[in-house]
Amino acid sequence: SHRSRGSRVRQHLHCDSCYSRRCRARVEPSASCALLPCRLLCGAVFHLCKEEEHLLLCPNVRVPCLNAQYGCPVQLPRSSRAAHLQVCPASVVCCSMEWLRWPVDDTNPNNFNAMQDNMMKERETHGEALDVAMALVDQSDLYARLKMKPLYPELMEQEEEEDIKEESREEVAVGGVQDQNPSEAALPISSMSESHAAEETAQSVAQPPVINMEKYNLFEMMFSMERGACAVAQENLADKGRSQKGPAGQRQDKSSPRSCPPPDTSKTGLAPWQEGVLERLGQELTPQEYNMYVVHHGRMLLAFGQIEACTSREKDFVYGSLEPIPVQTLHSFKVTSSSLANSHRIKTVFENSKMSPSVDTSDLGAGEDDWFGDEAEETLLGYAEMAVMGHKISETKGADGLYVDFGTQTHSFRTAPFKRRTTLADVMVDRPLKLLLQLQAETVNSRNNRASCAFTFLCGHTFHRREFATHFRNVHSDIQMCLSEWFEQQCPLAYLGCTYRQRRFHPSTQKATVTYNQQLRCFNLRPDVLPSLDGKAGDGEDRLSSLPYEVLCHMASFLDSQSLSQLALVSRLMRQVCSSLLQDRGMVTLRWERTSSSHGGAKWKSKPEVWEFSHLFSAVDSWNMADIPPISAHLKVCPYYQKTEQKERVALPFLTEKQQKSP
Repeated sequence: SHRSRGSRVRQHLHCDSCYSRRCRARVEPSASCALLPCRLLCGAVFHLCKEEEHLLLCPNVRVPCLNAQYGCPVQLPRSSRAAHLQVCPASVVCCSMEWLRWPVDDTNPNNFNAMQDNMMKERETHGEALDVAMALVDQSDLYARLKMKPLYPELMEQEEEEDIKEESREEVAVGGVQDQNPSEAALPISSMSESHAAEETAQSVAQPPVINMEKYNLFEMMFSMERGACAVAQENLADKGRSQKGPAGQRQDKSSPRSCPPPDTSKTGLAPWQEGVLERLGQELTPQEYNMYVVHHGRMLLAFGQIEACTSREKDFVYGSLEPIPVQTLHSFKVTSSSLANSHRIKTVFENSKMSPSVDTSDLGAGEDDWFGDEAEETLLGYAEMAVMGHKISETKGADGLYVDFGTQTHSFRTAPFKRRTTLADVMVDRPLKLLLQLQAETVNSRNNRASCAFTFLCGHTFHRREFATHFRNVHSDIQMCLSEWFEQQCPLAYLGCTYRQRRFHPSTQKATVTYNQQLRCFNLRPDVLPSLDGKAGDGEDRLSSLPYEVLCHMASFLDSQSLSQLALVSRLMRQVCSSLLQDRGMVTLRWERTSSSHGGAKWKSKPEVWEFSHLFSAVDSWNMADIPPISAHLKVCPYYQKTEQKERVALPFLTEKQQKSP
């Protein structure tokens, strides 16, 4: 402490400024103390009174890790903390790789809708392709984020006031900051403002206005202060008027709105501090010029008592006699004469051909099922319109200086009306699975990113800092970005519906197949193991668990992080084996949960640290071409490859003309 340090300085004046390792000063209780080396053998020599200060800098003192507050339990020498950060289990990185995946375009004749439909039918028998499995995971994530209320506010149920209060109470965090919903975080900024405006409109229509007592009391206090100031100013003016009147018998009523006596008009001058200036100005100036003068010099006139602080409404000089000023609008767009002529001609044609017939759709042959639309297709189309065009479908829009586009879009769903928090995933729970997103993913650009586009997806996996470079190179650069037509080759007739695929690459160090785990949402390597080496006996007995515990720990040390995370789920024995490697191979992270506070808000609280393995498979330095036949060999047996044999002769135009010219 500062007090103990000050006492030592007064008692050991020599030690406070001595830094010599060979100090030969005589030991005196009030001047200096003896020299001694560091007990932790760091090589430092200092006076005895500086031992506590040296422990704050000694490189051999064992201190907690720099990431101790994030869960690292390691105690190590101070000099080793920098090197420990490379292997610290709490030094983790969250992958921020993003990509775009747009809805399918039914208007494009070269789309792969037929192939996607066939692959969804054959996914259970032939397995799933890598891009299809990844697109299905992105689609489920997108369904959980898209809310129905921003697009269909007219199809929402009218909820009670208590439900709305509970929802607002849950969304308000500590300090009055409103948490942003994950589903709204992916919406464009314009769509978020529109959704909030639609919510406020629906709430104002369905619910009566609720008075905020806190704001009401605040405004009441502000207005009471202003009324008090007006009363004080009025009383001061009344006292001034009584003093100017002279006789005590002539009293003025304070309760009247204008208690100040009229100023003396005998004096001259047009300055604000001169008495009678307003009467003289009223005779010389016009009413509009008089009002402008009072507006510009209102504070000075009020300070010198020329006007009252509070006046009655009929005598208000500012608002009582103001004249309306005509509003002038400047049009920078000048309509040409040709445009006016065309618009007049078109208007005349439409007026002449205007009809009001009764419209009936019975001749179209539409059944009752055709009356209702598909929630998923229309919702994806609506959000795509907001992401690309920046506005909703059929929104009022000014085309130019002459025309304004008005549109009306009606929706009819079987599941309507929707609840306040209904998402697209809630609507599509019992529906058959259908892929409505494109298989080809795009890179994120400056216009379409996670903050402004709902169709942006995030990797979000957590890795140890030393594992992140391997994950990004193998997963995102080698596999994901080169997935279509390079890493996984498809039939050239896929646009017709052929579902044939072949994977062209495998790791150079081992023979393994790249697969995609939809539960973990990550790629993994599945080694090609012979059936005789699967670790099971003929009767299904697990022979691996019969090995000694030390042997199992040694074998598990050769596995990658993803294999260890899956091995820990096999049995309790394997979980103990994998837990012995957590300190060296695992990582520790914090888990946050949202809790309700006592005052009705919400706050985030961290749970105890969680030890886990990352989803990183074995590092692949290079890839080799797989020993498979070329894609042209498939065309010989492809059911969509149909030959057209032309047996009739077709005359060429050049030969026909030549024959006609010949004699």
